[in-house]
Amino acid sequence: MLPTIDLEKLQDRLGYMFENRELLLRALVHRSFAYENPEPGADNETLEFLGDSVLGLAISHLLLDLFPGCDEGELSRLRSSIVNERELAQIASTLELGDYLLLGKGEQISGGRQKPSLLANALEAVLAAVYLDGGLDSALQLVRTMFGDYLGNRGEAQLLKTLDKDYKTQLQEITQARLKLTPLYRLESEQGPDHDKTFFMRVEVGDRVLASGSGKSKKEAQQEAARKAMAEMEKDSEMLQTDIA
Repeated sequence: MLPTIDLEKLQDRLGYMFENRELLLRALVHRSFAYENPEPGADNETLEFLGDSVLGLAISHLLLDLFPGCDEGELSRLRSSIVNERELAQIASTLELGDYLLLGKGEQISGGRQKPSLLANALEAVLAAVYLDGGLDSALQLVRTMFGDYLGNRGEAQLLKTLDKDYKTQLQEITQARLKLTPLYRLESEQGPDHDKTFFMRVEVGDRVLASGSGKSKKEAQQEAARKAMAEMEKDSEMLQTDIA
C-alpha cells in the first residue's frame, strides 16, 4: 500500500482536482521508493512515458494557437526549447513538486527532491495522471496554465531570435574566436530504460573539460553542457585563455 499524502495544496497549485487521486499519488512515486516498498506497477515510470507524449501534443497545440505565423521548422525549434529537462524542472520547482515525491532513503539523502531529472520526470507523470483522470482537454488546460505565461510574455520575434543562436553555436563562436578551437562533445554515460533514457555529455576544448550536462537526448545533453560552460565563462572571464592545449 502506498502511504497517504495530503495532496490538496498540490491540486490547488495544478488548478486541477482529481476524481481518482490514486493516479496523482502514483505519479509521485520514484522507482527508488517502489524498490524499497515492492508493489506491482507502483512507480511512475509508465506514467512518465505517457506524459512525454501528452506534453509534446499539448505544447504543439499551444504553439499553434500562440504563433500561427510560424512554419513547421520554427514550431519544432520552439517546442524543443520548451520540452526539455531544464524547463520542466523549473516549472516543477515552481509547483514545489519535489516536496511531494516519494523517494527511497538513498535518493532522499542525495538530494533527490531537487534533482532536475527527477522533477522533470515527475511533472510528465503528473500530466499523464491528469490526462488519464480528466482526458485530453484537462491535460491541455494544465499545459496552458503551466506554460502560457512563459510563452505569452514573449513575442514571436523575441522567441525566434533567442533560438537563432543556441548554446552550442554561441560556445563554438567564442572558442573559435579566442582559441581557434572547436568544442568537442563526448558521451559520459546513459541511464534508464530504452524508452526513457537520460544521456550525460561533457564538452571539451583542447585538453580541458568545460562542463557536463544531461538530457533526454544526446542533443539536449549537449545543449545543457554548452549552457553550463557559457554560465561558467560568465563567472570567470579568464576561463578560456591561450593556455588550453
